[in-house]
Amino acid sequence: MAERVLTGLRQGSEPGASPNPQIRAAKIVIAGGNGVGKTSLIAAVSQHTPLTAEAVIAPAGIGDDAAAAAGKDTTTVALDLGRITVADDLMLYLFGTPEQAGLWVVWDDLIRGAVGAVVLVDLRRIADAFAALDYFEIRQLPFLVALNEFEGAPRYELKDVREALAIDANVPLVTCDARDRSSAVRTLASVVDHALSARGAQNPTAAKQA
Repeated sequence: MAERVLTGLRQGSEPGASPNPQIRAAKIVIAGGNGVGKTSLIAAVSQHTPLTAEAVIAPAGIGDDAAAAAGKDTTTVALDLGRITVADDLMLYLFGTPEQAGLWVVWDDLIRGAVGAVVLVDLRRIADAFAALDYFEIRQLPFLVALNEFEGAPRYELKDVREALAIDANVPLVTCDARDRSSAVRTLASVVDHALSARGAQNPTAAKQA
């Protein structure tokens, strides 16, 4: 299935003329800190208006994260959900993770059966990425790190960012613009490609059957 998702993303497949009653589904999880661009990335690629669950940040809840998020006054309290039809009988769902620490208990449900994950990073608030990085490393779900290039954000050599984030050499590190559909699709294709490579390294027979 993962190979078909990758093919569909690269070909830019669109929905068929009529629904297929035997449609299958795959999913990718989009994670990162508050205001890092999860909702934007999902909205950029979803073929329908994505389902979002956001709440206004109350004054008492505004801290360093919200202030650093360039004026963002809402936060994801449950999840974001978008979808892409990558073949007539195959749908890709995108799940954006909740941002509050108290809601992280739902992450285990979100990643169940996922192809892989994208950890979005804002280089102005690099420390916000560590919780998601630790989470996916512990659970051994294939993931990549995508630097969302906000206007005015600092630019660094990728090798320096990799060192600062302390991520393994086998974890892909890419740049993206979460608002741009083509950039977002390339990021999704990269994580599926990485997941296939990781699966092949662990179990060559299973990778051929994916």
